[in-house]
Amino acid sequence: MGDTDVVVVGAGIVGLAAAYSIQQQLPGATVVVIDKEERVAAHQTGHNSGVIHSGIYYPPGSNKATMVRHGRELLFEYCERHDIATDLCGKVIVATRADELERLRSLQERASQHGLETEWFGPAQLREREPHADGIGALNVPAAGITDYKAMCRALAADIEAAGGQVRFATRVESIDETAGGARVHLEGGGRLDAAWLVNCGGLHSDRVAQAAGHHTEARIMPFRGEYYELTPSARGLVKHLIYPVPDPRFPFLGVHFTRMIDGEIHAGPNAVVALAREGYTWRIANRVDLWEMARDPGSWKLAKKYWRTGAAEMYRSLSKAAFVKALQRLVPEVTADDLVRSGAGIRAQAIRSDGTLVDDFEFVDGRRSVHVVNAPSPAATASLAIGESIAARLLARRESSD
Repeated sequence: MGDTDVVVVGAGIVGLAAAYSIQQQLPGATVVVIDKEERVAAHQTGHNSGVIHSGIYYPPGSNKATMVRHGRELLFEYCERHDIATDLCGKVIVATRADELERLRSLQERASQHGLETEWFGPAQLREREPHADGIGALNVPAAGITDYKAMCRALAADIEAAGGQVRFATRVESIDETAGGARVHLEGGGRLDAAWLVNCGGLHSDRVAQAAGHHTEARIMPFRGEYYELTPSARGLVKHLIYPVPDPRFPFLGVHFTRMIDGEIHAGPNAVVALAREGYTWRIANRVDLWEMARDPGSWKLAKKYWRTGAAEMYRSLSKAAFVKALQRLVPEVTADDLVRSGAGIRAQAIRSDGTLVDDFEFVDGRRSVHVVNAPSPAATASLAIGESIAARLLARRESSD
């Protein structure tokens, strides 16, 4: 059908990895990537921390666990081929209270199930690794690292075009007609694009793209803004690698932590507050359509009821630098307000269900001629090439069965 074999919606790292993998697994297939923005990695990918995740947190057998493990291998191979900087610097997960030690031991057991090497640190060993960190115990995870995901996206886009594909910017989807024979993508301004297959990697708008194609998925994207500070150049010596807290299973996010970036900067954060727009990178940005959608969704109210205390604390940290500093001082007591300056923010495209539960794993929905990635927050960048391989394999299997 029509203009191309496959159209991929979204030029973030998942969409580009999907297009690249389709070209690898279906040689000769024509692929077009479209994005409403003017550049690759305009949203989630371009605002993340650059961490290469180890996979230690995810349940064995989950999509996150299996795809992070495989995706890491593919990522390091790809970055080496394209001379993209990586640093397998490792991280420490630090217990600061006695009740966190048991959870830390559980994480070590999970790491063993994943085949991950870890090392238990007492306070003295922690100080050797991170001289300014403070804790009663820590887990050293050598498999964690950092890279430049925007550079990786630029390389993927170049590879896609070198293989005969296209990456089109300023191209917004208006509606989609999906039939047994293919997908017709109607574009803003009156254009259209006909494809045999559609792949939706729309990130913050993935549920809307799915709906445009006639798939009213239960999961709906709720935007969570993560705000960062960064250490001033004179304070960067307080952090050598990556320093994380022990995650609390009662809460949906990891909590604020310290991340050394590939360019040497040290970022502190993020918190997690519900954004007032899907692209609401500050409190000043609000979108009436997005707010109305959240207000009339029962899942939003159920989520708020369950986590209102956590949400209030995150909002307080957003508005109060002193509160943000206090949270960071649990890990590095020497950090002061003078050591921190505001940095950027990112938006996490987190899918929630109508009962108010967060979708915890990567989630995909198949249409007649489409694959929709309806939940791919962190660690999707680490897993991106594995996610792309999975999407390509789905299309290949379905194409063969329809022949």
